[in-house]
Amino acid sequence: MPMHERIIPYLERAGLYHLARLNSRWFWLDEAMVNAFIERWRPETHIFHMPFGECTVTLQDVVFQLGLPIDGRAVSGFLAEFHERFRVLPEDVTEDTVRIYARAYIMLLLSTKLFGDKSANRVHIQWLPFMANFDDMGSYSWGSAALAWLYRCMCRVANRNITNLVGPLQLLQSWIFCWFPSLWPSGFNDFSFLLASSSLDVLAVVHPEILTAKHSRLWRVKTSLIYFSMIEWHQVDRVVAQLGGV
Repeated sequence: MPMHERIIPYLERAGLYHLARLNSRWFWLDEAMVNAFIERWRPETHIFHMPFGECTVTLQDVVFQLGLPIDGRAVSGFLAEFHERFRVLPEDVTEDTVRIYARAYIMLLLSTKLFGDKSANRVHIQWLPFMANFDDMGSYSWGSAALAWLYRCMCRVANRNITNLVGPLQLLQSWIFCWFPSLWPSGFNDFSFLLASSSLDVLAVVHPEILTAKHSRLWRVKTSLIYFSMIEWHQVDRVVAQLGGV
């Protein structure tokens, strides 16, 4: 679903514009590399066990890689196919129609980019209550919910006979490229990992509060991550060196 320029103001109000910018670019997933990391994932601690020690995806990484807020209200509320219905925004439509398409775009963005599952092109209607007010959307902790879903997806693959990994895979691969630059593929700068490649233009579009001192203190908090009925633990105390501690 293309990101029409007329829906950009609504994405900015919802605090999801940077995520949408990433979604509008080509994303190449290195499945072999991601699977190699999943093999080192320990579900009981939410940690990657590496030869040199422990590391994991933290709330700080969610902020840096996806530009999402991690403070705010918890994200907790069947499926509907409407991808074809909202594929293209017609020209010369009213602002009411633009808002409808903006809500459809955000629902598709959440259902595929952040909280994707095996339902492919279907969109959960659980997101409908969040669409009522664009300004209120920016008050939710989308970052912590996305990290909870990533943890749960990796735990499912590690614990059961499940071969297809779902979830925010762009976050996972961007985290790998950020912390393991030796794994960068040839032509890395051609891919859309803006934050992992330290591009400065993201500062103009990320949520205005996520890089403040008040917000950054949450990166070091050992706390629960909530995504509807799912609760996962942010055990950042095991990787203090990753955050510059001892």
